[in-house]
Amino acid sequence: MKNSGVILVILAVAAAGALITGKPIFFNLGYSLLGITLVSYVWAWYNVSWVQVDRETLSGRSQVGKVAEERFVLRNRGLLPKLWLEVRDHSELPEHRASMVINSLAPGGEHGWTVRTTCRRRGRYRLGPLSLISGDPFGLFLRCRELTPVSSIVVFPLVVDLPTFGAVSGELAGGGTLHRRTHYVTTNVAGVREYYPGDSFNRIHWPSTARTGRLIVKEFELDPTADVWVCVDMERAVHVERPVQEPRDAHGELPVLPARRATALDPATEEYAVAAAASIARYFIRQKRAVGLVAYGESREVVQPDRGERQLSKILETLAVLRATGRVSIDRVLAAEGSLLGRNSVMVVVTPSTDRAWASVLRDLSRRGVRGIGVVIDPEGFGSREQAGGILHALASAGILAYRVREGDSLAAALAAPALPS
Repeated sequence: MKNSGVILVILAVAAAGALITGKPIFFNLGYSLLGITLVSYVWAWYNVSWVQVDRETLSGRSQVGKVAEERFVLRNRGLLPKLWLEVRDHSELPEHRASMVINSLAPGGEHGWTVRTTCRRRGRYRLGPLSLISGDPFGLFLRCRELTPVSSIVVFPLVVDLPTFGAVSGELAGGGTLHRRTHYVTTNVAGVREYYPGDSFNRIHWPSTARTGRLIVKEFELDPTADVWVCVDMERAVHVERPVQEPRDAHGELPVLPARRATALDPATEEYAVAAAASIARYFIRQKRAVGLVAYGESREVVQPDRGERQLSKILETLAVLRATGRVSIDRVLAAEGSLLGRNSVMVVVTPSTDRAWASVLRDLSRRGVRGIGVVIDPEGFGSREQAGGILHALASAGILAYRVREGDSLAAALAAPALPS
């Protein structure tokens, strides 16, 4: 620090004066400055010692548009008061302001505070580490102590409630039963087996239990409805993003605190595609359907179809960290994954691509009994020269239900009404 440099210069001058002149004033000045320096160093060291910082993350998961909350408690375990303490947070979560300065802390005292941060971007973020900083009353020394324990939080993508979406083939007459065992209780009993620890008691088949003298439970098959696959296009080349324009004051300066955007989504096709996929997945899971996810980002990501809130959590967690870094076009993804689908399956494609090749692949899949639904994120509003009119016309010509999402649109409204080709 600058003050300590000045003290060292004066101390050197006093030492030189004492050696040259031998006058007591120089010796007294040197001893005083040396004593102040030693006391200041010990004081600064003590201020960051015997201090405990407890950090509690109320939940390891949050969601875009919702609040992540953390609680901090700073305790003085020493026998002397702390003059001042600064807790500096190094978390990766955007806009997470957990740092704090405490003016004084009595022996055995504690200071607590709560930080609530509105999550603006999906992803997995590190919370911590913390740095504990303090110094001496003279401002000669500044000590820093690193507190290494860290935690993490997963921010799920934005999910909106959809009043309605599409019409899957499993709702029509003649949908084939999927002969696949499931741990959920359905109306289709597939058979019985012996009880295993962890089986629910409402699955016990009492007549068989009474006849055999052993606990027997029922096994179930999935209902005769179609699997729904949500395919998100993560090819880097087709995604575009419009820079966010930060509002400025009358003098052209940025505000100290960032203004809240009108929408929770960044103006990027990637974010709109992920939010649309998450909302569609939740819609079908709430309809008691088996939903799966497929995307080719940095690697192939596949979540096999299943039902229930646990399945929704798996899909949202996958979407939270999914990035548009892929090199495989959506038509190639559909050709590769569509060959593995059975009849009566539904493939929902979410993409900003205006290439008509993927509409042709969906048309070919429909001839095999796989129903296709297209959700086009219109790239024009995100700064691209591409327009969605052509791909919407191609989907309509192939008899494929299509939806159009523009920048700034309400996802609930855009996904409730099919688009009309322009």
